[in-house]
Amino acid sequence: MSSRDMYGNDIFGGHSRKQKRAVPQVTAERDLVVEDAATGFCGAVVGFDRSYDGEFVKLEDGRGAVRLFALREAAFLIDGRPVTLIRPTAVAPKKETRSASGSTRVDGLRARVARTSRIWVEGVHDAALVERVWGHDLRVEGVVVEHLEGLDNLGERLVEFDPGSGRKVGVLVDHLVTGSKETQLTTGLGPYVLVTGHPYIDVWQAVRPATVGIEAWPQVPRGEDWKTGICRRLGWGTPQEGWRRVYNAVESFRDLEPPLIGAVERLIDFVTEPE
Repeated sequence: MSSRDMYGNDIFGGHSRKQKRAVPQVTAERDLVVEDAATGFCGAVVGFDRSYDGEFVKLEDGRGAVRLFALREAAFLIDGRPVTLIRPTAVAPKKETRSASGSTRVDGLRARVARTSRIWVEGVHDAALVERVWGHDLRVEGVVVEHLEGLDNLGERLVEFDPGSGRKVGVLVDHLVTGSKETQLTTGLGPYVLVTGHPYIDVWQAVRPATVGIEAWPQVPRGEDWKTGICRRLGWGTPQEGWRRVYNAVESFRDLEPPLIGAVERLIDFVTEPE
């Protein structure tokens, strides 16, 4: 090799001054402020978009203007230095290990064959709230909840059902207080029937006021339909509209008052305990 070509074709080929500098990758987290290198538009990351042209980031400037920019290599500046923005990696949501009632969730649950024993509640709203909070537990245990369409039907239903060994009935009652009509209708029903309840006029009232965004449940004079009176005083429209507010606000046992929680837990224990 001659002295002329002893360095090959390019004496600077491997020199550090000729090597391309690596541009750092930065995760485009929301509210990260960057500058588009080509246009000088500066804004905070507010979202992403995708089209046949590729991936885009949405930037919003201080005046509220939002523009799309392609996620290309070295297309942005942070503190005047080129960076390559990349989309954040989606984080898998944390697996919920507790049911709405606070019990341990059973994964891959197949509802067991329904027990003969039953839990009865007064109306459809009671049944819906019990299912919303304790539905997972009830399916694990194979317990069916049925509504009586009024406590006045309890005696007739018990005669038809004929409670006995392995055929127990737990009854959830609204306004179960000393001296009330509800208490008189639910005494002396035998060892295979357990009646529990809460002191509230209606199961709506067993939902914590803060859960539905109020300081307290309004007082409704005796003789006035309670649900209608509540909705009129709170501006909730019809009782049907009011019920949707109540039902949609409840997510777990934490949204309910302790007397209702304790009553339902006792009923589940009663109808599932071994003879």
